[in-house]
Amino acid sequence: MKIRPLHDRVVVRRKEEEAMSAGGIVLPGAAKEKPNQGEVVAVGEGKLLDNGDVRALSVKVGDTVVFGRYADSNTLKVDGEELIIMSEGDIYGVLEG
Repeated sequence: MKIRPLHDRVVVRRKEEEAMSAGGIVLPGAAKEKPNQGEVVAVGEGKLLDNGDVRALSVKVGDTVVFGRYADSNTLKVDGEELIIMSEGDIYGVLEG
């Protein structure tokens, strides 16, 4: 199944959770902190402006993005994979390099 987000929405696949802390301590499931980075897997057409124009999104499929810790309130499962749908405004930046 494919998903096509509308307008300025972006679908992101969260990066895998780390099972070990920076100090080398293995973390149990409940203590793991969800990563705030992910890969863009789908983007909408763009933001509809008041004058009727459509502004293209600044992110594209394949970009690695950084988003807020609580941006995962809109999650869904597609083919057993958990994805996050968020507005482009919930994305803080794109990691390059």
